[in-house]
Amino acid sequence: MGTTHFLTRRLRNVRTEIALNVLACNIKRMMALIGIQGLMAAVKA
Repeated sequence: MGTTHFLTRRLRNVRTEIALNVLACNIKRMMALIGIQGLMAAVKA
């Protein structure tokens, strides 16, 4: 996603930052695979 370094310090904060990055990447993949309407329907279910 274009990140080359971490914005936070300490391992706990870096873990949180990378977890959010992975979550954003997975959401983008789902939007590409099933579309926004399908994703919204899956979230509501």
